[in-house]
Amino acid sequence: MRQRLSAPVATTAKIIIGTAAFAALAGVAFAAWMENGAAIFMATVEAGLAWCF
Repeated sequence: MRQRLSAPVATTAKIIIGTAAFAALAGVAFAAWMENGAAIFMATVEAGLAWCF
């Protein structure tokens, strides 16, 4: 009979916490971009960096 490989609870918790932290950070970054996206783009235009996008 095959034995099931199980990850320790601590490893699973670290993965879940890391994923949640990444999702929260991505959400904050997206919200900031939605709020200030035009100003950020205009600043890059003035600096001559808009061609990078």
